[in-house]
Amino acid sequence: MALSLPAIMRTTAARLSALYLLLFALCAVLLVFYMTSLSARMLTAQTQETINDEVLGLARAYQRGGLPVLVRVVENRSRQPGANLYLIADANGQILTGNVQSLEPGVIETEGWTTEPFSYQRFGEGELDRLRSGATDQPAPQAGDSSNPQSTGEKGHNAIALVLRLPNQMIMLVGRDLGEPERFRAVVSRALTLALGMMGLGGILIWFFVGRAALKRIDSVSDASRRIMGGDLSGRLPVTGAGDEFDRLSENLNSMLARIAMLNEGLKQVSDNIAHDLKTPLTRLRNRAEATLAGKHKTTDYRQALESTIAESDQLIKTFNAILMISRLEAGYSSEQTGPVDLAATVSDVVELYEPVAEEAGVVLETSAPEALTINGNRELIGQALSNIVDNAIKYSTDAAETPKVRVALERAGGEIKLTVTDNGHGIPDDADRARATERFVRLEKSRSQPGSGLGLSLAKAIMTFHNGRLDLLPANPGLSVVMSFPLRETH
Repeated sequence: MALSLPAIMRTTAARLSALYLLLFALCAVLLVFYMTSLSARMLTAQTQETINDEVLGLARAYQRGGLPVLVRVVENRSRQPGANLYLIADANGQILTGNVQSLEPGVIETEGWTTEPFSYQRFGEGELDRLRSGATDQPAPQAGDSSNPQSTGEKGHNAIALVLRLPNQMIMLVGRDLGEPERFRAVVSRALTLALGMMGLGGILIWFFVGRAALKRIDSVSDASRRIMGGDLSGRLPVTGAGDEFDRLSENLNSMLARIAMLNEGLKQVSDNIAHDLKTPLTRLRNRAEATLAGKHKTTDYRQALESTIAESDQLIKTFNAILMISRLEAGYSSEQTGPVDLAATVSDVVELYEPVAEEAGVVLETSAPEALTINGNRELIGQALSNIVDNAIKYSTDAAETPKVRVALERAGGEIKLTVTDNGHGIPDDADRARATERFVRLEKSRSQPGSGLGLSLAKAIMTFHNGRLDLLPANPGLSVVMSFPLRETH
């Protein structure tokens, strides 16, 4: 799959990233407008409060001494650095005093707060402009003179003001320049816009690269899946080690693939083993029947032949039952119920069952179960696995150099419960042979003098896998130790 923009947009990660980016952009734009508007309202309210304070001060001056005192106070405040706007004009709009040279037309014609910011020019700024332009003989404009470009807003400052009518119909204007608030608002707006742009660009880049990386991961998983579907069951999905959802999914699918491969291998082994190992007893049955039918025999001969056939058939049935049980346990389809199992009681029952067999074979059978240990499991299956292991230990300890001995020990070791069956026979010295001993129909005895089908340890291993445990074959020097490791029972 090509790593193009349309291909990236078809991924869930890219679509979610685009949705979040759109939502973020919308919220950021609303935030910019809200912060800008809030800043303007706060600065306007602060400006109006300052003007109100100035008006109150001038009103007190007017009350103390009338117009002369008011004019003197206005002149003094007008000369201070960073002063507010002060203007006193007659009823016709002729400026008498203050620091305002010209105003936008119509400002002083209405009383109260100006509805919108207006342009103005401070005293002295027009003279400086005329000197620069070479026109020094122009008359000073009135407050509402619209012929001056400064008063029409083409060039100058913006302000808001409070216009009052004095008792003698004179006009007083107190205002404040909006240059600083507007600059502050512009700075806030630019900062928020720049931040929005940077975050938006970063979001787009992250969205693109995240979508591209997600698409690469999906492509690698798809390629591996196609190879596996093509017949390469040993293939696995890639795991980068990042620990993200793709890695977790790949690990779970790899575990599933490993399980499928193991079941397929087990099915192949069963087919091969049935074809080879069961062919011999079936051939024996046929030859015995053919030999019995050939010639004339006594009734006892026929009876012996039938009894041998039945015994051989029973052994075949046991073998097929064992194969079926192993397959069900390994596939996880067993219907066996689990519950609390006292391993010490199970050990006692199995040892009691095999004591006559051991005594007849001249083997000393010992047990060591100092405490009652309980696990979650199936008593019959655990008993079957332990019986198979004890039976093998008794059979293969008879060739011991000293007194044949089999010991069954139960103990707690760390976070596990270990059930160990140890004999002092020749054991299995080769590590590779110990690994093969748990495979189906594998019999390491070359002479095949001992009875058996080679399924005992395979069934024990399948039972331990069913119980989430392990079956380990370890050298005992001399002999062999078969260790059944169970997880401890969870208590709530």
